[in-house]
Formats: sequence, structure tokens, C-alpha cells
Amino acid sequence: MSTKTPDYKIIAVLPAYNAEKTLKKTVNDIDQNWVDEIILVDDASQDNTLKLSRKLGLKTFKHNKNIGYGGNQKTCYEQALKLNADIIIMVHPDHQYDPTYIPQIILPIIRGKADAVFGSRMMVKGWALEGGMPLWKYLANIFLTKIENLFLGLKLTE
Repeated sequence: MSTKTPDYKIIAVLPAYNAEKTLKKTVNDIDQNWVDEIILVDDASQDNTLKLSRKLGLKTFKHNKNIGYGGNQKTCYEQALKLNADIIIMVHPDHQYDPTYIPQIILPIIRGKADAVFGSRMMVKGWALEGGMPLWKYLANIFLTKIENLFLGLKLTE
């Protein structure tokens, strides 16, 4: 078990597609004191994501054909549950979300204050753009989230 959370089995899952360039940095930024295991599911990448994942010592799974982001997420969760994870945290291997925030994300769950915690690239103005989100996606994200919040009565940022 992780040293910071010995009563919980915490597994980080990485849904990967062509993540070779950012995978090592992402994995290095995951504090192993908070996570027991890292799973990477490769969605038929065309680069060396799979090879690098294995070299980094990650528990690695591969789709023979690209099934898309949603299907990749499903495989990530299925594999983590097979390993009896108590808490599963999704980390994007493209480093769009900073893995150093893992403790702040899982602590509300451990303390019984939340059943789920979601990250957002949009909470700090400009973060998403600085992280590499294209301007058109950034603007579309803002617009669609405003509509979603209006119709559903929510206060989401992304």
C-alpha cells in the first residue's frame, strides 16, 4: 500500500494514445507515496507509447485497434477494478492535468467528504491555453459549458 494512504489501494489509470512525448514527465510527476500502482491502456498508438510504458514499469494493456477515448477509459476502470482498487484516479498522459495535484484530489474521498472529485483546466483563467488546448476548443468549451449549466442548473467550469 502507498505510504500516505495505507488503508486504501489507489490506482492511477492513464488512457493513452500517442503519448510518447509526454508520458515520462507525467509518470515522474505522480507521487508514488500516494499511488499504489499505475495502469496505462494504449489505444493502438502509432508511436512508442507502449514500449515506453513498459520501460517505465507500468502495468500496460493494449487495444489492437483504436476504440476511442471513452472505450479506453472503460478499459482503464475495468483493469483497476480487477486489481481491487479502492480509489481510481485518471491521469491524462498528455500532461493536460497536473499529476502533482493527486493528493488534493483524493483527500476529500479519503476523508469521506466526497464520493468523486473532478479536475478542471478551466478554473484558472488561461491554464487550459497554457497547457496546450487549441483556442477553438477553449472557446467551444466555455460556450457549451455555459449552456449545460443553464439547462441543468449546475456550476461546472468544464
